Amino acid sequence: MQDLVQRCDRYLAEHEAEHLQALGDLLRIPSVSALPQHQADVQRAAEWVAARLRALGVPEVRLLETERNPIVFGHWPVDPSLPTALVYGHYDVQPPDPLELWETPPFEPTLRDGRLYARGASDDKGNLFAALCGIEALVRIIGHPPINLKFFFEGEEEIGSPSMAAAIRQYRELLACDVVISADGGMYGHDQPSLTLSSKGICACQVDLRTAATDMHSGQYGAVIANAVQTLVQLAATFHTPDGRVAVAGFYDKVRELSPEERAEIAAVPFDPEAFLANVGAKALWGEPGYTPLERAWARPTLDLNGFWGGFQGEGIKTVTPCEAHLKITCRLVPDQDPEEILDLIERHVQAHCPPWAEVRVTRFPGSARPFAIRRDHPALAAARAVLRELYGKEPLMIRVGGTIPVAELFQRELGADMLFFAWGMPDNRVHAPNESYRLEDFRTMARGYVRLLPRLATVMART
Repeated sequence: MQDLVQRCDRYLAEHEAEHLQALGDLLRIPSVSALPQHQADVQRAAEWVAARLRALGVPEVRLLETERNPIVFGHWPVDPSLPTALVYGHYDVQPPDPLELWETPPFEPTLRDGRLYARGASDDKGNLFAALCGIEALVRIIGHPPINLKFFFEGEEEIGSPSMAAAIRQYRELLACDVVISADGGMYGHDQPSLTLSSKGICACQVDLRTAATDMHSGQYGAVIANAVQTLVQLAATFHTPDGRVAVAGFYDKVRELSPEERAEIAAVPFDPEAFLANVGAKALWGEPGYTPLERAWARPTLDLNGFWGGFQGEGIKTVTPCEAHLKITCRLVPDQDPEEILDLIERHVQAHCPPWAEVRVTRFPGSARPFAIRRDHPALAAARAVLRELYGKEPLMIRVGGTIPVAELFQRELGADMLFFAWGMPDNRVHAPNESYRLEDFRTMARGYVRLLPRLATVMART
């Protein structure tokens, strides 16, 4: 094992310039899934990734059609007695706007001060490509992967993976595997290796409230007919208690409480409140009482008011009593909350708190996702922990994320396969923002990580 690792590390060092040049080619493709004018570029990125898999030697590579953008699928069977891992990532990227804030053009990759700057450099093309480089090193040294591999690279992650639920169900037998390894994700810090144990689910809706058929003259009607904006403000205020707890009846009924061990695990993660506040320019922390900031961010559900509008929005003044107002809501959910059940509770809450002088409607948005949590005794988790210990010389932190990765729970539910997050995005990579970048040192470490992880999985997950 040690000899194999050393030979692979040498291979990666010798071919780094070639690998970075190829990554640059991928980064030049503006595969922005959110913008229709880039649809051809999204397709071109899928074909580029498929060609890379073929060049790697993957015997079966094809594009799986979905309702939107294709899945790049690959299959490299080695031995039925060995486990099968499905490597996940995405080839689409966020829009680069605002362009004027980029120091160099977003789709012209630039090396500067040990970092590669481009849209998608970290999220997720750089991480995806680093995983492939690690696999390439293993293949070039031993002639094949150390375990059976499948590849699943989607082109919709940046728009919420809307086609993935139907696609994973449709291709369930083709995608069958023992574990999913995500090349999308990150570490807690440059010298703070970490393993992600869970991600939150999500659901969303819009509340539309009306008090009359038309906007009205505030002098003639303001003291007689209810103001829709004022009415919805009062309704919105009923969603939370003054100290930050969600006040929707039943909202917490299915929440899986943290154990003392889990709370100790979270407490072991370094957290600087002052730096956290300074980073976003906030004056104070806020939230549900009885929990630390990291516990709230990672393991407690939320109900956020994302947007509120109604009445006159222009410059100056207009003496109007508005007849309608609107509110957008998203909830981040934790095990074992169900998105549809939570939306049912919100709808009941809205109807119960709507005053008799108003009519209200709740519209649900598509794209709900369930929360995800990997089994704590999963052998892949133990293998990844050992790899990070070897790479960094310290125990990795066990963390959670407050965001949502829809495919994680989909793979778990449809394939019976947990997702292991094994990627090297960093907090200072400015993902989704101007001047996104990826540190070359993290690119190297991730490739070396895959060199070490896959042979370990052959041992710890071998079938009897």
